[in-house]
Amino acid sequence: MTQLKKWMKPAIVLILFGIAAYIVRFEFNLGKDEISAYVKSFGWWSPFIFFLIYALGPIVFFPTSILSLVAGFVYGVWPGFLYILLGATGAAATGYVMGRFFGDSLVKVQNFSWSEQLFAKIDQNGFLYVLILRLTPIVGFDLLSYVSGITRVKFRSFILASMIGMFPGTLLYSYLGASLGTGNIKQIMLAVSLLLALMAITFLFRKRIKRWLGFTG
Repeated sequence: MTQLKKWMKPAIVLILFGIAAYIVRFEFNLGKDEISAYVKSFGWWSPFIFFLIYALGPIVFFPTSILSLVAGFVYGVWPGFLYILLGATGAAATGYVMGRFFGDSLVKVQNFSWSEQLFAKIDQNGFLYVLILRLTPIVGFDLLSYVSGITRVKFRSFILASMIGMFPGTLLYSYLGASLGTGNIKQIMLAVSLLLALMAITFLFRKRIKRWLGFTG
């Protein structure tokens, strides 16, 4: 049941985004061109505002996956991909700084059965394990950022590992958002299929990676 709940979150996000897109398009009669024109009317401020909102995700608990889809929808695969990657990196940095300064008073990580293993692994080789845990989200995005800050992983290593690890998912989210913007059913189905394939691969290797990491809980 726990595994099912984890996989339900991205599915719910996609469904809600689809419903919102349908309402905006057919109830308010607003297409991609009108929405893009409005967002881009802010000029160079629009990417900055997007980055700021994304970076505040760990504080306000806003579903940043929706922002990723919006960026792809408005800006296309490029520069949407770049904006999403920078925004997600900003969110990771925010979580890291919060963990660094507030410690375990922020999140009681010891309540998790695998907390000792996680601390030991990240303390041993921060870059490698942050990279792996970004590629295969066994640990929540913000939680990994908090723990990395608490264990004092080198900031440069944390950011670089996060950016590399987020690359595949970021690319697919930007492509899916851009596909929704085109309205091309075949392209949308391809994007959804690729995203589901990535999720399936993650799921298939999940237990093996947990064993390798020593997450026995």
